[in-house]
Amino acid sequence: MVPTGRYGSWPSPIGAALAASHDGRPEYVGTVGDEVWWTAPRPAEGGRRALIRRRADGTEESVLPAPWNVRSRVVEYGGQPWAGRARQDDGPLVVFSHLPDQRLYAYEPDRTGDGPPRPRPLTPVSGTGGGLRWADPVLHPDRDEVWCVLEEFTGPAPTDVRRVIAAVPLDGSAADDRSAVRELSDGRHRFVTGPRLSPDGRQVAWIAWDHPRMPWDGTEVLLADITPDGAFTDARTVAGGPEESIPQVGWTADGRLLHVSDRSGWWNLYRTSADGETLPLCPRPEEFGGPLWKIGHCWFQPLDDGLVAVIHGKGATALGILDPQSGELVDAAGPWTEWAPTLAVRGTRVVGVAASPRSAYEVVELDTRTGRTRVVGSPHDDPVDPSYYPEPLIRTFHGPDDREIHAHVYPPHNPDRIAPDDELPPYVVWAHGGPTGHAPLVLDLAIAYFTSRGIGVAEVNYGGSTGYGREYRERLREQWGVVDVEDCAAVAHALATEGTADPDRLAIRGGSAGGWTTAASLVTSDLYACGTIIYPILDLLGWATDETHDFESRYLDSLIGPVDEVPARYRERSPIDHVDRISAPFLLLQGLDDVICPPAQSERFLARMAGRGVPHAYIAFEGESHGFRLADTLIRALEAELSLYAQTFGIERTDVPRLELRK
Repeated sequence: MVPTGRYGSWPSPIGAALAASHDGRPEYVGTVGDEVWWTAPRPAEGGRRALIRRRADGTEESVLPAPWNVRSRVVEYGGQPWAGRARQDDGPLVVFSHLPDQRLYAYEPDRTGDGPPRPRPLTPVSGTGGGLRWADPVLHPDRDEVWCVLEEFTGPAPTDVRRVIAAVPLDGSAADDRSAVRELSDGRHRFVTGPRLSPDGRQVAWIAWDHPRMPWDGTEVLLADITPDGAFTDARTVAGGPEESIPQVGWTADGRLLHVSDRSGWWNLYRTSADGETLPLCPRPEEFGGPLWKIGHCWFQPLDDGLVAVIHGKGATALGILDPQSGELVDAAGPWTEWAPTLAVRGTRVVGVAASPRSAYEVVELDTRTGRTRVVGSPHDDPVDPSYYPEPLIRTFHGPDDREIHAHVYPPHNPDRIAPDDELPPYVVWAHGGPTGHAPLVLDLAIAYFTSRGIGVAEVNYGGSTGYGREYRERLREQWGVVDVEDCAAVAHALATEGTADPDRLAIRGGSAGGWTTAASLVTSDLYACGTIIYPILDLLGWATDETHDFESRYLDSLIGPVDEVPARYRERSPIDHVDRISAPFLLLQGLDDVICPPAQSERFLARMAGRGVPHAYIAFEGESHGFRLADTLIRALEAELSLYAQTFGIERTDVPRLELRK
């Protein structure tokens, strides 16, 4: 007989250390000859990103030992950090960005000689601002160069920065000489992606945009001719504009330009014909693209036979093979409900990264000849009995003006316990970051950490989220702190009203933009008993001036409105200006190296809370930036969050350190 236990008190084999060890996912897949390569998180190794290769015999190995960290900081969120190619005599050549110094390095892992091979620097160190940064590299097939995005700081302010497409020689001559780097684009745009070379090598395409637009607002596709000496000439705009978001561009094998555009209200795939006409290839009310948070995100890859591998869907996503001539789209078989924006092709093989509610992200290969899919890297391995995983419910709620709100609801679940018949469970509303982002339908052991203990979770894809078309995404225009707060509250209220959740034991949590939504919710509503605020935005005026990085420094123009036109709105919505309205206990978690949501905002917020009698805790983590990556940090953060809920909801737990709440 299964014992009875109060919600929130259940024992669970999913500990914080276990959840931390499975944090993060594979990213940036590519092929090097017949091998599949990708980056993978290593929380226990200082949070570094390792570069992994799958050899032809199926074995996996790390290409670079610790402490090499394959990660770019371009636009702070980074982007494609490596490129590689196979060579006949000396094995693979890989070029990568190393996180600590942001230099580009070349590495030949199979090269023999005196001692083990070592990476050699290709670019110099700069002492100005954040230095020189590189992303989205392309190894030129005919020139001894790597072409990529160069981000260069020109002064001390976060916005003293320029970005161009540049060519770096592979011979190492630029390692100590900045002048050896050839600049290819003209620098007229503030943001650029890496170059995409036409099959004949005569043309190059890339994406560009300028402030105050974000890339999901409006971007342009630029096309230039390439001169015999490797320079760009006659650069012109061939697609896009201020109200059209194009997050990816590429070429078919026969030299026609492809791009994803939301001109129809949905990110769909288009092809530019020889006479310049743009044709939709598969017009549907679905997304074939997403927000370009990282330079080099990839939602489609053309195959040599004319077919195109695409990631598409509404809410959840699938990997499909599109026939551009007929418009026929056939999805790959398999259990996966979410495909990350990274794809690579080699012959008839397509490789991506996918997950499901029962499996974490893994590297998956589709053979287009047979239609067979198989896991080829970072395979999901259940660390505990999967009967402890939650079963998500895909729900659509309704908010003000009867607008739809999409959410994933994870009820408490544990095979070893049942709850008393007369008790309703506590629930935590999770607000995702971005806010132009999305909560995917995948297995997350951080969610299972709570649900297996008897605490439900509701992930809300509030208005402004991606995956549901541009109209849904733009509900948040000038309404940040209103629509997101209302939508999260509508979901929480509905769960309580229908008898799913205990109305007296509701909480809210989120990181980054989700941290903002959490703090704004505690300021504007008494619906929640407590909240967990993680590396948040708390002071709009500070964030709009000099307290964030260049990429998002004008983001609030669309989310709130231009600061010089609506300054009162910035004060009206900032949680820091209304701390007197907060009565619920909260936990504030902050990385001390965060340049996106800096600790200064959290510290000012806490100073204004001092002496107000509201129980709260603040934990600051050294060595953490925006998004926690260290195993010890992840463990402490999860255990502190659980302790907050236990104390607030009146639950006895002795398996986590008691969080000290101060007033």
